[in-house]
Amino acid sequence: MKRTKLFGTDGIRGKANHYPMTGEMAFLVGRAAAYVLKKKHGRNKILIGKDTRLSGYMLESALTSGICSMGMNVVLIGPMPTPGIAFVTRSLRVDAGIVISASHNPYDDNGIKFFSSDGFKLPDSTEEEIERAMFSKTLEKIRPEGAEIGKARRIDDATGRYIEYVKSTFPKGRTLEGLKIVVDCSNGSAYKITPTVLNELGADVISINDKPDGININANCGATHPEAMQRAVLEYNADIGIAHDGDADRTIFCDEKGEIVDGDKIMAICALDMKKDGNLKSETVVATVMSNIGFEIFLKKSGIKVVRTKVGDRYVVEEMVKRNCNLGGEQSGHIIFLDHNTTGDGPITALQVLSVISRRGKSLSELASYIPIYPQVLVNVQVKKSKNIEEFPAVTAAIKKAEKRIDSGRILVRPSGTEPKIRIMIEGDNMDNISTIAEDIAGVIRKHMS
Repeated sequence: MKRTKLFGTDGIRGKANHYPMTGEMAFLVGRAAAYVLKKKHGRNKILIGKDTRLSGYMLESALTSGICSMGMNVVLIGPMPTPGIAFVTRSLRVDAGIVISASHNPYDDNGIKFFSSDGFKLPDSTEEEIERAMFSKTLEKIRPEGAEIGKARRIDDATGRYIEYVKSTFPKGRTLEGLKIVVDCSNGSAYKITPTVLNELGADVISINDKPDGININANCGATHPEAMQRAVLEYNADIGIAHDGDADRTIFCDEKGEIVDGDKIMAICALDMKKDGNLKSETVVATVMSNIGFEIFLKKSGIKVVRTKVGDRYVVEEMVKRNCNLGGEQSGHIIFLDHNTTGDGPITALQVLSVISRRGKSLSELASYIPIYPQVLVNVQVKKSKNIEEFPAVTAAIKKAEKRIDSGRILVRPSGTEPKIRIMIEGDNMDNISTIAEDIAGVIRKHMS
């Protein structure tokens, strides 16, 4: 096979049963990963978990076969949130964890991403080594035989381990009694976990979109479609709404009035609370270029520095480790509490926010009301594949022209790292103006890049 670039900002991703998300490619990924990791660690184990997509069965079997064919062992844990897989990878002390998920994408997409033994995402250098091994002829010559072939086993208590760990991050001696909480599970991997955690801590839980069938994951529900959560909060007169995406590494909230509280406001609420208690390391929050400028201005006035990275939670985590920070995340709801987990963790994020509400005696709407958010427009333009914008002079000219039409604000146009889309983000002080500018840029992109 001719070598192609497979790993993006969040592993390998694509349409299930189409290149590169085929059983054949998953088999090769498993063989190459086992080869690379066995050289580093010797024969041990690789853990595999997945979300609730139908294609997860196909990819899980293919990966398992590839890994075992190279003499490595496999631990299968079934449906589990991405952050749960990171936790169990550390807890079981295996060599790596594999997540089969396309996160917030539709059910007919899928993906493969890796965690190293310490629960952090594999470094780019290791992913590149796996890619090289896949497309080389080296693996064809390596055929363990007899007792040297790997074996797979399934463990049944991974969900319980993760539930107990998530609960341990909530303050001892406190409960959620008296709170009515709507949880939108997005028919994804947290469909049992978050409702169970909240119930066991004493909350009155209304769980919706918690019956996955393999094809309803993220379907008009969850963090990317929070309208169902908002309606349920108002219908049941709940105190708060919580919505995960399919692999539960992100959480979006709505307050008791049904108003959305996004990742920027959640980071600000938690940063202030942690600073008050002396728990905010380096008095710094790490965010991405997508976070609202109002969020940054507000935190600076509160004595908290904001450091920005490229879009992608892996870049946020890398910067957090580099600067010794324990809070970071994305506007989309990937929030990383590095004291508790090594990646965005939806269930833990939910508990940290509920902890602030419980300890401060304020509703979510009160806590969020202090944080100003500048008008912001987000537009996604479908393209054949993510391309370098600099290669299209008409697009770069349209962006430069648009920048002259904004007195105060920002324009960010970038290729998606996970989908064949160009993402346009514009902030400014006039919603009508920035909406018009965003559509003007989108029109040029559609003409020249679609």
